Amino acid sequence: SGAMAAPRSFSAAEVRARCAQGACLVRCRRRLYDLSGFVRLHPGGEQLLRRRAGTDVSAALDGPPHRHSANARRWLEQYYVGEMEPGEEQVPPAAPGCPGSGPCGPVDEKAADAAAQTPRRLDPRCKTVDVEKDLVDWQKPLLWQVGYLGEKYDEWVHQPVDRPIRLFHSDFLESLSKTAWYVVFMVWAPVVLYLSWVSYTSLAQGNTRLFSSFTTEYSIPVHKYYFPFIFLLGMFLWSLLEYLIHRFVFHMKPPASNYYLITLHFLLHGQHHKSPFDSSRLVFPPVPASLVIGFFYGVLQLLLPEVLGLSVFVGGLCGYVIYDMMHYYLHYGSPKKGTYLYGLKAYHVKHHFEHQKSGFGISTRFWDHPFRTLIPEETFEKED
Repeated sequence: SGAMAAPRSFSAAEVRARCAQGACLVRCRRRLYDLSGFVRLHPGGEQLLRRRAGTDVSAALDGPPHRHSANARRWLEQYYVGEMEPGEEQVPPAAPGCPGSGPCGPVDEKAADAAAQTPRRLDPRCKTVDVEKDLVDWQKPLLWQVGYLGEKYDEWVHQPVDRPIRLFHSDFLESLSKTAWYVVFMVWAPVVLYLSWVSYTSLAQGNTRLFSSFTTEYSIPVHKYYFPFIFLLGMFLWSLLEYLIHRFVFHMKPPASNYYLITLHFLLHGQHHKSPFDSSRLVFPPVPASLVIGFFYGVLQLLLPEVLGLSVFVGGLCGYVIYDMMHYYLHYGSPKKGTYLYGLKAYHVKHHFEHQKSGFGISTRFWDHPFRTLIPEETFEKED
């Protein structure tokens, strides 16, 4: 769509017909949006959006249950398709399960009149990220451009867009930076199984002892049936590491004057915040991951007797695989309302769209409690 082209106008009948064919069109007063490609990703659940097909969602955006952020309103603008014909927007199409008043409740008369009087200007919060006028050139690889944004980088990177990112000029490097979710499972699950077997059989030989480097007299034998507990300890330590890396490495705020740190931040995590639904950039690519994983393996081997270090390591590696699979699912899955994953998905998407300085736990909120970075529950004042 050309930037100067007049918006296309839609009749209520046309909107109804497209919704009946399975499209998910919603409107804010007279502006019409096609959310068909987004419904599965919606943190509030696909059904919630589908029930609102054809209706005015301007009141629903303010909640309850959820007050949508400025970023969410900007995000909505990416799906703008045109305007309702004048006079047509009063007729709510009867979407399945929607009574006449529409799911947003009774219309506030005064607000509706005020809206009619004000010229149809966009809510300043909704200024969409115009790809043509953006601070970077989206036709070229982004990695070498972002460092020049300086103090504009932090705000820019936290305004998410729904489009794929190209990082490198080189096709080879680009391919190493992208990964389908199942590759992580295929690469690391066999490693977890193999190393678990190695750890367990070594422990079964019965000559592993704790503290033997300090004292032979009081060293403690480690039996093979301790293995599951050591493995679980590794998983628990991973959950702490997940929190610490996400908070202190991925969310370090690079100094505006430092081109290289901004570039590094974008490579590690900024790209994921800029384009949170780029499906090839939601899990850690195995080639760079193996360097990090190798580093932690070395640290554990130095700190603990061989088999113990290996047993803790393999539990941690298992924790990492579960985390990466969950992270993918929190972006792309449609968990059922009321389930653990449904709550986690809403929590993680709030971290992306609104609370970037809190909510660092991904596979669990556990560590957000002691570190005081829990995203607050939303409260709504009772209306008189």
